[in-house]
Amino acid sequence: MDRLVCFDLDNTLIDRDGAFRSWARWWTNRAGLGADAYEWLVAHDNGGYRPRGELFASFGQRFGVRMSVDEYDRDHPAFTWVDDAVLAGLASLRAAGWRLAVVTNGAVVQQTGKLNHTGIADAVDYCCISEAVGVRKPDPRIFAIAAEGAGATLDGGWMVGDHPAYDTAGGKAAGLTTIHVGTHHPDRPRTTTSVQSSRPSPSSTDHNSDHHARRSPSN
Repeated sequence: MDRLVCFDLDNTLIDRDGAFRSWARWWTNRAGLGADAYEWLVAHDNGGYRPRGELFASFGQRFGVRMSVDEYDRDHPAFTWVDDAVLAGLASLRAAGWRLAVVTNGAVVQQTGKLNHTGIADAVDYCCISEAVGVRKPDPRIFAIAAEGAGATLDGGWMVGDHPAYDTAGGKAAGLTTIHVGTHHPDRPRTTTSVQSSRPSPSSTDHNSDHHARRSPSN
């Protein structure tokens, strides 16, 4: 059975924070609000880890404008993008015989929208969304589900992501070699395991993801 490379989605394959800023600019402009509303959203988003319902309720209390989580889930994916180099890297890994899976925490509507809009859904073998499978990172079971869905085994597999607890700790608990990308979590440990020469390395795609996922379009 082929070996596996798992990728986190937000702030790993795509610049989730850049997409949120673009969406926030668009939404506050549409609502007729000033720059302070946009800046408040960006300051209180917490990299997407603050619950949307809580964030939008606080926003409504402060600015007197209701924000809908369902509307956000529908609209936000259109503001995501993926660089061509990332898709090329994924294609290279598949051509080299690796099976690829996205392993992401989040809601089905939101995450599926991002995966489809960017074309990442078609570039990997399986997309494992926590809400769909009923397990969240860092629970190692989600990586086992991803491996099965991708038609691979965890043995000799990799996990690439930006979060030290969800991606690194979770991947290691599942027996995967882990690679950190990005700068969103500056306190993350640097615990990348060296690659054995007897097997191909996913490091080229990892580095592309790190470099390109940090760029964001002007708002």
